[in-house]
Amino acid sequence: MKRTNRKKNPWADHYTRLAQKENFAARSVYKLQEIQKKYRILNRGARILDLGCAPGSWLQFAARTAGPGGRLVGIDLTPVTIGLPDHVTVITGNVADLEGLLTELGQTRFDAVLSDMAPFTTGNRHVDEARSMGLCEAALNIAAKFLVPGGHFVCKIFQGSDFKAFADTVSDCFDRQSAFRPQSTRKGSREVFVIGLGKK
Repeated sequence: MKRTNRKKNPWADHYTRLAQKENFAARSVYKLQEIQKKYRILNRGARILDLGCAPGSWLQFAARTAGPGGRLVGIDLTPVTIGLPDHVTVITGNVADLEGLLTELGQTRFDAVLSDMAPFTTGNRHVDEARSMGLCEAALNIAAKFLVPGGHFVCKIFQGSDFKAFADTVSDCFDRQSAFRPQSTRKGSREVFVIGLGKK
């Protein structure tokens, strides 16, 4: 009997294997794929800002969807090490510094702002929910500054006591607001995506 020393990833599942087969950086790509199929937030030639972009699977999918005429910018504290098309720019940095970084790039208007940002979790539900909310509020503030009228917003959030208040704020800023939990989300996860369509 052949033995192997390779350690199995305890989180590996159908989507993990599919991502590897289709050469995506992470299984999270299928969440964005489901969102795109349902809401059509990304168009050909779109300018897209991806917050919390590492390891890069959302950039891979968005770049294909927008095509070479699109313009994508991603930012994350963690470097993105995969190869990406020429119409994608990746910044290793903090979203708190984003305005200056985008001004340097000469790209300050976007058709879609995506946020898959997640906090470093502590295991304390209330602390993690509060940290998630802080990132969501930062993402919405960024969308308010850089998203064009009619643009779309996608934001991951950990469901908690502040969820409704955040969803209501998004609803105030967009023509349509929806909450969506992709089928590819892990069963034990409390994450959900708040989607704003058509910035007012």
